[in-house]
Formats: sequence, C-alpha cells, structure tokens
Amino acid sequence: MDSAPGQHESRMPEPSASSPVAASAPGKLVLCGEYAVLDGAPAICMAVDRRARVTIDRAAGDHHVVSAPGFSSVTGRFTDRNGDCEWVSGAQEYRLVNDVWRTAQMQCNTPLSIKLDTNEFLDPRSGAKFGIGSSAALTVALVAGLCKVVATTVDATSIAFAAHRHFQGGLGSGADIACCSAGGLIEYRLRAGPAEQLAWPDGLAYAFLWSGMSTGTKAKLEQLGKYDRRPTRAALAESAMRMSQAWRDGTAKAILDEYRDYTRVLREFSVDHELGIFDAGHGELTASADAAGLVYKPCGAGGGDVGVVLAEDPAAIRAFVDTGLPANFRAMDMGIDLCGVRVAREEL
Repeated sequence: MDSAPGQHESRMPEPSASSPVAASAPGKLVLCGEYAVLDGAPAICMAVDRRARVTIDRAAGDHHVVSAPGFSSVTGRFTDRNGDCEWVSGAQEYRLVNDVWRTAQMQCNTPLSIKLDTNEFLDPRSGAKFGIGSSAALTVALVAGLCKVVATTVDATSIAFAAHRHFQGGLGSGADIACCSAGGLIEYRLRAGPAEQLAWPDGLAYAFLWSGMSTGTKAKLEQLGKYDRRPTRAALAESAMRMSQAWRDGTAKAILDEYRDYTRVLREFSVDHELGIFDAGHGELTASADAAGLVYKPCGAGGGDVGVVLAEDPAAIRAFVDTGLPANFRAMDMGIDLCGVRVAREEL
C-alpha cells in the first residue's frame, strides 16, 4: 500500500484495444475520525455525488497528452521512459499523473490522450476547491482508467494508495482513497485491511454547508506534526472509537448524542495543536446548531471547506439553513454516492 513509485514488481503491458476508456470516482467527506485515523482510530467517511472523470483515448503524434479543462490551460506532453515520465510540458501542473504513471510502472509507448475533469469539485462562482477529495477521486479514476486501457489485473486500489501518498508527500491516512474507491458510507482504519461498508442509519438527516473558503489538508497535517503527542490527541482517538460504535449501532439519536461530545473533544484537540479546525465560521455554526438542538461540525481538516449539519428531523435542518447562515456559507446540493469507482469503454 505504501510502496514507493517505481517499486511494483511487474509493469503494465501495452494497450490491448483502441476504443476510448472513461472512468470516474466520487468525492468524499470525513464525518468523524479526522486526525484520529492517523493514530489507528476508525474514521467514518461518506462518498459524495460529485465525481472526478478521466477519459483516455489514442493520441496523435509521438507524445502522451494530458489536458484538464477548467483546471489548467497548460497541455501536458510526455514520453514514457521505462516506467518514468519525460515531460516536454506540464510537469508541475500534472504531478499527479506523473506519480500515478511511475507508481503503476506503465509500459506504454502508444501515445495516449488523457483528459482530466474535476469541475464538480470546484465552486463555480470563485473557482475555489470545495475540499471533498478531488485529488483522491482523480487518482482512483485515473488508475482505474489506465488499468482498463492496458487490460491488466493488477491491484488498482493498491496503486492508487501508493501514488496518492507520494503525491501528498507521504502524509495522510488513505481514508480518502478507500472511500473514493468503495463509495457509500465506510469505516476505515489505517493499515487494517479493506474498509468496511456501513448502511446509512434510518432517520438521520443531513445537509452539507460550504464555507466559501478552501483549506489545505497537507498544511494542517504538517502543523500537527510539529507537536509531541498531547492528551487531547489520545482523547480524540478515544472519542472517535465511541463515534464509530454509534455509527455501527445505526441509531440516529445515539449518533447525534455522541457527536455532541465528539465536537467538544475535537475543538479541544484543535486548540491544543493550533489547527484552527473551527475557524472560518465553523465554530459559530457549531454553537448555533447546538442551541437549535442540531449537530454541526466541520468535515475533515476543517478551517474552511465543508461542514455537515445532522438531525433526526429534515425540516429542522431546512429551517436552520433558511434562518440565515453566516454570509460566507451556503448549502450544497450534495448527497451520498453509493457507487464507488466506475470504468468502461464508453462514456460514464
């Protein structure tokens, strides 16, 4: 899972057919267990119905061609050199393609045209990222597409884990790759085998709110790494264990009750490590939701991106959203995606 690029035992063969391949994978949000998952605690993650899409076809000319409309105006061009990429243009813009290609040890001299689409992960007003796992979803879709092109039976998920970890500079737990691959609602534990699929609890309503501000997970993890282990870090792991049990029990009331303690512990952990998880308005929404008898928390790294509001009564959530969110927040039309990665020799 954590092998370095270029260290897989066998290389992928040449493409076996000429028809285009289309692959897609959903985004993800961490509902609880953020940061604690790094210490072996379980994280509950939800795949969301915004998908990264990859289309791979034959290319004219002598180079592999990479494009990402809406993300970059640069067209990437490279040649394969024994499983490595020799870039003519776009090396910086398409680092993720480079890491996937090297990790998979692609053996492909037939020029490919690779089109990347993550527009569903961007705010159409500002162009800012929502923070719902675009790089993980794109990694999963790209690996699946390349595996389909060359008709290989290698473990695509293992390649995606290793490539994305390298792309992130060795940081992260891999929960995002697991969720984007599997879809639905999962419980994930670091180095504990495949993620476990969970059913969405009956009677638990939710809505997602966009903070209007992107945040960087890598920067947050680097900040966490500056500190020795403190009691609040252990407390967060213990609270994540209790949250996991509540989700497994599948009772909406038990989940909501446990969240109230979890958000308190998460806030103490954030303050203790100067992470700013509840910045950008998340703290104010947490307090106002609690006063209204609801639960609200930032998802994942926090300090921006997306938060989730939860309740047993959908009408209560609608009233909370309609009553007046902070000026920078707005509701997102987004829900659970039960399907994980998809790939076919046709448009998805």
